[in-house]
Amino acid sequence: MRKIALDVGDKTVGVALSDELGITAQGLTTIERVGIRKDTGKVLDLIKEYNCDTVVIGLPLKLSGEDSIQTEKVREFRNMLENKMRSTGVKNVQVVWQDERLSTVEAENVLIEADVSRKKRKAVIDKQAATIIMERYLASMK
Repeated sequence: MRKIALDVGDKTVGVALSDELGITAQGLTTIERVGIRKDTGKVLDLIKEYNCDTVVIGLPLKLSGEDSIQTEKVREFRNMLENKMRSTGVKNVQVVWQDERLSTVEAENVLIEADVSRKKRKAVIDKQAATIIMERYLASMK
């Protein structure tokens, strides 16, 4: 079964998927944030559409390992998503954290190396960060 990874930000949510064997990760989309209820609803639709058994959420810690302001916002997003899954009968989907420190920096570097223009990088950076979060998770499962 597939896994879905989320890079939750204030303006967007980057989304990536694993393949069905859990070997590779690929960026799927970027969700423009409009409100936590609608945003988690869109994620829930993707979980159902791609038949995912795991949701991997990037946990934005400070470099010191301590929580940041964004950490609390992402925890709230996870709580809302889990509540929505329970209330809609979505079962057997595990929700896990993945340390996302420096994932956006790494994503930016990947896109620069691929010679993606600054304008295009802005459009895909969150999706690329979600891909890196998924890659890290898959590597930790081996």
